[in-house]
Amino acid sequence: MATTESFILQKLESLTHRYEELSRLLGDHKVLANPQESQKYGKEQKEIFPLVAHFHRYKEVEKQREEAEHLLSGASNDDEFKEMALAEIKRLEQDKAKLEEEIKILLVPQDPYDEKNIFLEIRAGTGGDEAALFANDLFRMYSKYAEIHKWKLEILSSSLTGIGGIKEIVASIEGKRVYSKLKYESGVHRVQRVPATEAGGRIHTSTVTVAVLPEAEDVDIQINENDLRIDTFCSSGAGGQSVNTTKSAVRITHIPTGLVVSCQDERSQLKNRIKGMKVLRSRLLEAENEKRESEIAQSRKSQVGTGERSEKIRTYNFPQNRVTDHRVGMTLHKLEAVLQGDLDELFDALSAWNNAQKLQTL
Repeated sequence: MATTESFILQKLESLTHRYEELSRLLGDHKVLANPQESQKYGKEQKEIFPLVAHFHRYKEVEKQREEAEHLLSGASNDDEFKEMALAEIKRLEQDKAKLEEEIKILLVPQDPYDEKNIFLEIRAGTGGDEAALFANDLFRMYSKYAEIHKWKLEILSSSLTGIGGIKEIVASIEGKRVYSKLKYESGVHRVQRVPATEAGGRIHTSTVTVAVLPEAEDVDIQINENDLRIDTFCSSGAGGQSVNTTKSAVRITHIPTGLVVSCQDERSQLKNRIKGMKVLRSRLLEAENEKRESEIAQSRKSQVGTGERSEKIRTYNFPQNRVTDHRVGMTLHKLEAVLQGDLDELFDALSAWNNAQKLQTL
């Protein structure tokens, strides 16, 4: 475990002692007579059990490796025995290395939002029509990924251009561990390509911003109704024209923060209001989390890897068939496959990078 070995071993020893203490407490008749206390200790023991079990296995493998090395040192001239001992040592070292990596992953604090559904917000940035067209490409990419994973995607509001682009779109995605997969997508996505309308063949650079918000529950964020201004209007389609004559679309303004949410997908004003409140609650939760993470980052005197939305996180270069994620330094030469929803290789690398970052801060 290299330079972190001492810390990790101390942490595992401490967790083992705590696990044994919890076992004693759960066998105490006074604790058993208190269901609330018994449940609390049982939950804590269950949470640390995987680490304790891995640590027991790690110590057993290390003991076996030391025994094999001791046998090897006393093997004298028995070449066959030496060969067997060396093979056993190699196998045990591989087992140990695998356990070390698994322990590191288990030590990383779990994101409390990983199991949540999300709201996906995509907005065209710099680049005019080309940015709007690429916003549409990104929305289609995430839609394909959601389809592959059998997630439910629903558009809540959108503002389209007349040539097939997206100025802004908000959608909900529901499914198993949606946030755990898509949470790394928040930030600035840059595209480099020759626009279809560019006769001279010049490469243009445009940007699109993506925000991934975990769906907030009532218990996560409390909103005072007196802090809201709610306006209704007719839903609009591409170019801004009205698509119905009833005021079913809803615009909700959170006065203290100035946050504005619009929802026009449903024909029912009530349904749009309910969905709009969900989006607002999630945006307020994200703002609260960003403030807390910024304070933590400042206390460490570092803004590296904070995931701030102003950071350019990925470049999609069409002439070179290249996708580069700037956080992990990964470049893939399969742009078309990525835009068709083949994102797991990127997401796995980002997850590993994030775990390494968290482990360093423990």
